[in-house]
Amino acid sequence: MVKSFWKVSGKVSGKVVVKEGLEIERVWLLRGLPKLPAVHAIWQLDQGYLLCDDGSPMGRIRRTVLPDACEQFHLNHKTGTGLVRQESETQISAVSFNQQWPATIGRRVCKKRHRIPAEDLVWEIDEFADFSLVLAEVELPTTDHHFEIPKWLAPWILQEVTLDSRYRNYNLALQGPPPFSGLPPAPKSG
Repeated sequence: MVKSFWKVSGKVSGKVVVKEGLEIERVWLLRGLPKLPAVHAIWQLDQGYLLCDDGSPMGRIRRTVLPDACEQFHLNHKTGTGLVRQESETQISAVSFNQQWPATIGRRVCKKRHRIPAEDLVWEIDEFADFSLVLAEVELPTTDHHFEIPKWLAPWILQEVTLDSRYRNYNLALQGPPPFSGLPPAPKSG
């Protein structure tokens, strides 16, 4: 059993500057957006991927617009694949985000995230803006944590994609979603 953990490395004006830890996350491909429970929060996420000089991934910058219209900005780096990954997250300023954002052209994902509490977990349903794709994800406290898929979600699941790197946001930002016969066609542009 692996446990999720987070280490906080500093604070400025009461805000977390750096978080580091293990992310334990399961992900499912959905056939569309389910009818969601009335009680949930909606976040708008705009994220872009930065590259090192050699072209390898450096990290992700993200703007999160919360339900109260407050904006948060973060630089994030994840390593590893599959169910358990190492993650570090640093809070950045709006100015820093806006300076780096142009460097992410061609490597961006914009999505609406629906956050639904269920028992001791928070389910996140990501509705992508640039292509027909809806994913469900849940972060777990341990690799062997027992949970039930919520009744409102279960009929919408096509397959689990936790171990399929094609459904990781970095790969979606570069290549879009992989072809899958269960998905509706993407809307035509122009």
